[in-house]
Amino acid sequence: MQSSDWYYCLDHHTVEPYEGCRSASRLGPYRTLDDAWAALTRVAERNQAWDHDPRFTDDDAEAADDESDQDRPQWGPFGG
Repeated sequence: MQSSDWYYCLDHHTVEPYEGCRSASRLGPYRTLDDAWAALTRVAERNQAWDHDPRFTDDDAEAADDESDQDRPQWGPFGG
């Protein structure tokens, strides 16, 4: 890793260098301190965009899947 990479720590709500908390507890890497501090804002913006993206709205597909599954034999690890 580059020493100029920064991470946003979800445990401590702060920005830290690579030699910080474990990777599972942080977001990044980001190239600048400012980008790392804006991590949660970017996450919220991306989640909002995905929640309202018609490509990822599967309400109609879910109803169609329910109907088509009725004729499909059920598979399971025990032959059921």
